[in-house]
Formats: sequence, structure tokens, C-alpha cells
Amino acid sequence: MDRELLRRYRASLPSFLSPMFAEPISIDRGDGSYVFTVDGDRYLDFFGGVLTTMIGHAHPRVVAAVQAQAAKVMHTSTLYLSEPMIALAERITALSGIPDARVFFTASGTEANDTALLLATSYRKSNQVLAMRNSYHGRSFTAQAITSHSSWSSTSISGLDVSFIQGGYRLRSPFRDLDDAAFTQACVDDLAQVLDMVSAGDVACLIAEPIQGVGGFATPPDGFFGAFRKELDARGILLISDEVQTGWGRTGEHFWGYEAHGVVPDMLTFAKGVGNGVGLAGVVARAEIMDTIEVTSFSTFGGNPLACAAALATLDAVEEEGMQANALAMGERLVNHLGPVVDATPWIAELRGKGLMQALEFVHPDSIQPDAGRAVEVLEACRRRGLLVGKGGLYGNVIRIAPMLNVSADEIDEGAAALVAALGDADA
Repeated sequence: MDRELLRRYRASLPSFLSPMFAEPISIDRGDGSYVFTVDGDRYLDFFGGVLTTMIGHAHPRVVAAVQAQAAKVMHTSTLYLSEPMIALAERITALSGIPDARVFFTASGTEANDTALLLATSYRKSNQVLAMRNSYHGRSFTAQAITSHSSWSSTSISGLDVSFIQGGYRLRSPFRDLDDAAFTQACVDDLAQVLDMVSAGDVACLIAEPIQGVGGFATPPDGFFGAFRKELDARGILLISDEVQTGWGRTGEHFWGYEAHGVVPDMLTFAKGVGNGVGLAGVVARAEIMDTIEVTSFSTFGGNPLACAAALATLDAVEEEGMQANALAMGERLVNHLGPVVDATPWIAELRGKGLMQALEFVHPDSIQPDAGRAVEVLEACRRRGLLVGKGGLYGNVIRIAPMLNVSADEIDEGAAALVAALGDADA
């Protein structure tokens, strides 16, 4: 069955799409932290469709909310008053931490980042934008311009004037040997120098992921963006926090990734996990920034009542079932399992991340030369042992591990055992 589906996949979808694994698998259904193929194979899912099925497959609260809403009305658009959309907007603006906030719903994280850039450049009347090295913000024409990953950059053409600055990917930074405070200050100094040398003044914004997702969960020191904010504020530059992967309590310590840095952004973008698999995204901004758009505008699918019903149920579950605290505890449990193996393995450069957002970067022993082949070996070995994880990093040499926020201790133990065994397979 999988081979026939693969044949149809390749015959009808673009060649730039590529399924994971040497022998791709189909996913027919899911239950909690597990998925099942059309052939009946079961896998423990520690990637969740790229951090999107956030609270488990077929979560009863989300299923019930979607079924109830589907029986009423599935689509209206923002042209009409919709109770689920308004209720979700109230919920998210209150949770965002941004004062006098407004939310504009979109259908994807890429579109949310596009909108944030539209707002920032319109508000500041400038097309100059700052982004971080090793960043990924989406696949649209605009989002590609602020993506600093050659393997994901499909065009260099853009109407934006983008400057990339040093960021939180410490392993390959020229400042990697510095302590946290000195590393942060060196990156701030780089920011100031770029602004002095490259910009023509009136830079619109800096957009940054608190933890770089596609970049292999690169994690800067706490307070990193707080230090950046001082330099930005001195020049009137807006800060956009891309929370597409770090939002909703995944880091365990905080509800939003930006909160680790003692700063409140001017805007944040969200997507992925909020709908637990139902497409929903958006941008939150201060009213004065959001209201810079004065022409008629709306989103056809943003704020869709079906997606909003799913999101409200997801947030209810996250808050009422203590999933942020669980992310912290289970993340620590996972790290405790993996830590000794990482320390004993010369081709693992580091284990990094926060909460249920952990990554292993593979290198050739006694160097930081990336070893993408080893990542492929580990990915395939995990699959053979019944575990689904992700791959990423600038050089494709990082394994990304992102269990559901309600993952149990037994599931963490099962997944960690499979991963440790897969590392042993790759070592052999």
C-alpha cells in the first residue's frame, strides 16, 4: 500500500516535495502520542507533523469541538461576526503579553510572518529588515527573503532590504567560546555595527525565533533578546517574535519563547500547534501598529470557525490539564535519559533546547564538521524501532525531538529507549 501511495504521490505532487525516510510511511490514523499506518504499523510520534499535533492525535476535547462546530457552520470569513473567532481573539490577545493587542488570523505561519512584515514596513515606512542567521520563517516570496538557510532559499529576489545578524546558533558562531554574557554582548555589538554600516536609517524591524526551529532548535542564552531590545529601542526598531514553534508552553519554562529574555515584543506570530492539526495562524500586534493598515483587507480562511473551535479546545486542554508544567517535567526526563549517551558519544556535538523541544547535532568526531549522513542513519534507525522524530539544521545534521505536550512519563521512557538504541545502531 505504501509503495502505491508513493507512486501516486510522485505522479501528482511537485518534485520539490519529498517524503521522509528511504521507504516512506503513510499515516492513516492517530491516537494520543501514537500514529498508525494503512498497513497497521504503530509508531510513537515525537514530531507531531512538525510540532503541529501539539496535544496528541484525536484529543477528545478537540474532536468534540470540531464535530460540534462542523455540524453548525464550517466557514464564514472575517466579513461576518463569528463567536469562535472573537472568543479566540480575546483569548490570544490576553495571553500574548502585548499591551492593547489586536490579532489578525491567517491560515499559516508563513502568512502570519508575511503580515507582520507588512505591518512593520508600513508602520516604519521602510523596507529595511533585520533577521537572524540560521533563521527560517516560511516559504512565501516575502518569508524567503528573511530565511537564512541556503537549502530552503528558493529565490534571492525580494523587495525587502534584509541584513542578517549573528544569533543564537552558538555552535557555529565566531563567538562560540565566550561565556553567556560575553556571547550576548558580542552579538549585540554585531547588531550595532550592522546598523551603523549597512542600514540607511529607519530600519523597520528585527524578526527572530526565540529558538530556531528548522535551524535545529538553536537556543540562545536567556536574556539574549532583552539585550538586543535595548539597541533596537534606541533606534525605534520594532521586534517581532516568531513563536510558530516556541509558543503555547512547549518550552516548559514559559508560555511564549520570548519570555525567557525579559522582553515583550511589538508583535508575535503564531501557528502550528494552536489548532492541534487544524490550520490556524496569526499575528498579534499593538493596536497602533495593526491599525497602520487603513485600506480594506480581510482573510478568507483566517479565523475560520472550525479552526477557531479547535484552537479554543486546544488552549482549554493546555491550560486546564497542566501541559506547560508537563512539558517542563517531561523535557527534563528526556534530557536525563539522553545526557549520558551524548556525553559518551564523540560524534554528538550537543544536546540543546528547552522543554519538549530538544535536538541532537551530529558532527565528525573531534570537530564541528557537520555529519548529515549520521543524522539520516539515526532518523532511519528510529523509524525501524517504532519512533518518529524530525531532521533539520543548516546542514541537515540535526535530529529534532518534539513530543506532544501531554506526553506521559512511560512514553518518554519508551521514546528515549528507542532513540538511545538508534544512536547505538548508528555508532555500530
